[in-house]
Order: sequence, then structure tokens, then C-alpha cells
Amino acid sequence: MKDDTKVVIALLAGLAAGAALGILFAPDAGSETRDKLAESLKNLGDSIKETAANEINNLSGLKDKVISNLKTKVKSVEEEYQDDIEHA
Repeated sequence: MKDDTKVVIALLAGLAAGAALGILFAPDAGSETRDKLAESLKNLGDSIKETAANEINNLSGLKDKVISNLKTKVKSVEEEYQDDIEHA
């Protein structure tokens, strides 16, 4: 995982923890506090899903690039091999 991704995840976790603590110590009724906490956790979950989806897309792009690069190299080696056979 990239360092940037780790920082974003840590930041989101810190924000969620701070929001949860702020809500717990706020002078609201228990049901309001639970609702706010549930909403904060839902938002955190959505942010984590979005970050994970972005990373999956990045990895998919990297996979495609690696496969393309390997195919190019294999084709090059095959062509060299054919040239060697023709000149032997």
C-alpha cells in the first residue's frame, strides 16, 4: 500500500475517532448521540470503501500495464529466436 493511502486511511480513522469522542461527550440525549455516532461510522465506512475502490482500480491498471509489458518482451524474444533459427 502506498504511503499516501496509509496517511489518508489514518486521517479518516482519526477523524472518525475524534467525531465519536466529540459526540459521546456532547450534552445531547442518548438517542441523538447514538444517531450521530451511527452516521459518523457510516460516513467512515463509505470513505474506506471509496479509498479501497480507488486502490483496486490502481492495482488493476498496474496489472494491465505489467501484462502488456510481458507480452511485448515475450514477442521480442520469440522474434529473436526465429531470427536465430533462420540464420543457423
